[in-house]
Amino acid sequence: MQQSKKTFRFIIYGGFIVLILAAVWYFSRPEPPEVELAVVTYGNVESTVVNTRAGTVKACQRARLAPALGGQIAHILVDEGDNVEQDQVLLELWNADLIAQRELAERQLSMAQERRREACIIAENAWRESQRTQQLVDKGFISPQAAEDADANARARQASCDAAISDIKRAKAQIRVTLAGLERTVLKAPFAGVVAQVTGEIGEYATPSPPGIPMPPVIDLIDTSCLYVMAPMDEIDAPKIRIGQPARITLDAMPEISFPGRVRRIAPYVTEVEKQARTVDIEVDFSELPDNPLLAGYSADVEVILDSREHVLRIPTQALRQNNKVWLLSQDNTLIERQLETGLANWSFTEIISGLDDGDRVLISFDLEEIKPGIVVRPKASETPVS
Repeated sequence: MQQSKKTFRFIIYGGFIVLILAAVWYFSRPEPPEVELAVVTYGNVESTVVNTRAGTVKACQRARLAPALGGQIAHILVDEGDNVEQDQVLLELWNADLIAQRELAERQLSMAQERRREACIIAENAWRESQRTQQLVDKGFISPQAAEDADANARARQASCDAAISDIKRAKAQIRVTLAGLERTVLKAPFAGVVAQVTGEIGEYATPSPPGIPMPPVIDLIDTSCLYVMAPMDEIDAPKIRIGQPARITLDAMPEISFPGRVRRIAPYVTEVEKQARTVDIEVDFSELPDNPLLAGYSADVEVILDSREHVLRIPTQALRQNNKVWLLSQDNTLIERQLETGLANWSFTEIISGLDDGDRVLISFDLEEIKPGIVVRPKASETPVS
């Protein structure tokens, strides 16, 4: 009996010690690693390509203007930042000599018109005199020689009238020549826009650009009513792009918003620059311009949307591992490796065709070496939603 009591106490004490050791192990055991998870939900997925280097906002019309004729600048009629209308005069060169030539040509025209009037009146009178002389010859009152003399005189007078008419045409042509010369001394706006820069000064000599030798423009004119973005795309992505495809435009000056656009042109050649990837330039129109004024020259990025799917199951692309595998969190917080079948993808999201369900949670943090399939993990307090 006493022996049985000793055995019973031994069992009690041993069980107590085991409980204490178990409690010590339980409360001193290491915590499961904390991981960041994303909840799988439905949303939109797009297949996109982006430019390799920063693009540039450009104006549909931009003219760096200089007079067609060299000369001294006499008048600058606009300032930088002015809005101008089409055909508005921007600048005038000294042209007093051409104005004098125009006035001389106009006076010569006036004199030629008066001479024509005089010569043609005399010619009309000579023809009438010739007709009367011929009537007298027919009646036998005078000799035929008198009729021939009168007819010759009428033809001579008519020739003088015709010559005077030719003088008028020559005088008008001379006026057109002088006006053309004057036109070359006046710089007009070829389209409505904003004066971006004026580099000339009154009294300076403006020189037109000789063939093959660019000269600085006197006035830089920009049409800000029509803007687009030119961006270089990698030659590998270029075959995927089509005219008319939608795009998103982001500006470094306005990083918080993006603007819808559409591809309007794809360059028919590849740009090759030393020590840079070969690219193909594309042009993208703004579908709608922002309320804030855009400036030509802004740096911009273009994301061309090749294809899109709405309301599909998706996960963050960063959750994908090699061979389209993910680590799925099971009900008991154990990581399970799962093979997926995927669809459209971009840098942000990947479409899931099979392998996951709505509400599943997948691992998106792989920075801890001890994390691997089969271990128990502890989700962070705030899970990353797939938004």
